[in-house]
Order: sequence, then structure tokens, then C-alpha cells
Amino acid sequence: MKFEEFFHDIIITMYQNIYDLEEKKAFADPEERDYISGRIFSYGEVLEIMKDSAKRFGVNGRELGL
Repeated sequence: MKFEEFFHDIIITMYQNIYDLEEKKAFADPEERDYISGRIFSYGEVLEIMKDSAKRFGVNGRELGL
């Protein structure tokens, strides 16, 4: 199903972005670390919103990669 492939692509990209930001954070200066931490937090918030929505709609979040 195209929707599932589309959704999986978004989820994979979000997790990859979090991973990349965590790597960058290790070598960033303090000001950059705060910015990077904020971005990581934001990605986490979006993932939590998606998990909550999946639960409310009776969608298995694990099957979707959440």
C-alpha cells in the first residue's frame, strides 16, 4: 500500500535525522548543542503525537514503525 510506504519513509527519515543530530551534538559547541537539543526534542514530540494519534485511531503503531 502506498500510504504505508509513504508513512514508513517519513518515520525512517525522522529517526535518521534524530540519529544524525545526536552525532553532531557530540562535537558541537555549547550554543549549537542547545539548538540541536531543541531539534531532537521537537522530533521526539512529533513522534509522540503520531503514536498517540495511532492509538486513538486503533492503528498499530509498531507495525508503522512508531
